[in-house]
Amino acid sequence: MVSETLTTVVAVDSSSPAGFPAPPEWQVSEAPVGYETALARMEARAASIAERSERELVWLLEHPPLITAGTSAGEGELLVSDRFPVFKTGRGGRYTYHGPGQRVGYVMVDLKARGGDVRKFVFDLEEWLIRTLAVFGVTAGRREGRIGVWVARPEKGDGYEDKIAALGIRVRKGVTFHGVSLNVSPDLSHFSAIMPCGISEQRYGVTSLSDLGIVVGMDDVDRALRAKFGEVFP
Repeated sequence: MVSETLTTVVAVDSSSPAGFPAPPEWQVSEAPVGYETALARMEARAASIAERSERELVWLLEHPPLITAGTSAGEGELLVSDRFPVFKTGRGGRYTYHGPGQRVGYVMVDLKARGGDVRKFVFDLEEWLIRTLAVFGVTAGRREGRIGVWVARPEKGDGYEDKIAALGIRVRKGVTFHGVSLNVSPDLSHFSAIMPCGISEQRYGVTSLSDLGIVVGMDDVDRALRAKFGEVFP
């Protein structure tokens, strides 16, 4: 049974295929992808993976500015409702902002063939992000009771921390879809439209690599993501 904490980032449907898959395919979209287009493609690919007609896929992309609402999104957590389009999703989690300068990684893998452990899969997604950030000299980690990947910001004050990456998945017929988002150089003011993770405390904010003074290209981030994925998901 999925724990209460994990249900904020995971939505699970029943039944799973068996058998270990081939290594995932990797795809990168250069132009921003609309959310409805991305969702339709994820669902189709997940169905094909469940049927064994296509390989697993890790899809790296950016979205135009938009907000997605996960299954745990609270009514009061959408602070500005008319600034960006809002899409309800079947993934776990709360409200999430996506936009240019943020690398989204949609991970469509056969979870049953990889052991079927949802808790471990979520842990491993976090580990993938943590190791990727370490490539750029960023010390990031998990926080009890707060979903996502966080960095300490002592220069802002005692106990201040900022979220730099988010995650939320769904599992259908044993195949995962949705995934992670890593803030590279987005417009951080856009996050003011939501209450990230449902947390209103002032000491918890949002950051990015560029906000931390680290200037890297999306290609650099993609190379790090691919290298570290192979370490975490052999």
